[in-house]
Amino acid sequence: MVQRIPASGLENSGGNFKNLIINGDMSQFQRATATTTVTSGEYQTADRFKLYENTDGAYTAELENLSVADQATTGQRTALELNVTTADGTIGASQFAAIYHPIEAQFLQHILYGTSAAKDLTLSFWVKSNKTGTYCVAIDKNDNTAYRLPIEYTISSADTWEKKVIHISPTAGSTSLITASGAAIDNDNGTGMLVTFALAWGSNYQGTNNTWVTGNAYSTSNQVNWMDSTDNNFYITGIQLEVGSGASDFEHLPNDIQLLRCQRYCQKFDFSASNNMYGTGRTL
Repeated sequence: MVQRIPASGLENSGGNFKNLIINGDMSQFQRATATTTVTSGEYQTADRFKLYENTDGAYTAELENLSVADQATTGQRTALELNVTTADGTIGASQFAAIYHPIEAQFLQHILYGTSAAKDLTLSFWVKSNKTGTYCVAIDKNDNTAYRLPIEYTISSADTWEKKVIHISPTAGSTSLITASGAAIDNDNGTGMLVTFALAWGSNYQGTNNTWVTGNAYSTSNQVNWMDSTDNNFYITGIQLEVGSGASDFEHLPNDIQLLRCQRYCQKFDFSASNNMYGTGRTL
């Protein structure tokens, strides 16, 4: 028998639902695939990705079927595409635009937040935009005491798929918040963690890069204002969050399994082309 030995820093690198993100391949769009104007705080296109728009501008979301060349680059067939339709050149202190992915608390028990054995996590994804510069991802740990961690990444080349790998340390910023009891994630079906991809965040929501805090820190002051031009687009796919200090290959699940996982939160019953009916599961 040949024993598989994971690469350094990886856990569960052989699969077995290692990816804490549901629909990270952007394969499931139960609600809509065509261009849809974003209404803040709603699931409108890609399953499990809630879109927020709280600026003086507007943007749309839709399914992007990737070209053969893009498939070869990203390893994915589909992506979430966003486009600014009304620009907002100045983001107010309390304004924002972002993509949220909630993770159910009972799916996070093995990361051991709230103990001295809290696990390192690694977030990886493919992203493309015409607007280069500094963007941010934030980890929002909800249960008990809420803690947030904004981390910067850079889109370096316009209109080019780039893979980003982000290390999420329980002691980021030399803090002990996540290893203390207040960081415990309840073993229930509520929201245990949010992964937030920033498009624009006002100053009320900005913090220090890669440092856990108790305040509303979802980005840093370096975050670009993606809403500043109707030329701006944003594509994302291949999102994976896993235990360990390194990124393993993306975990591709069979389409029926990915759909079933999404149907835990939304089921669509299509009785006719003109009369769609939705049955909602967990409202997470």
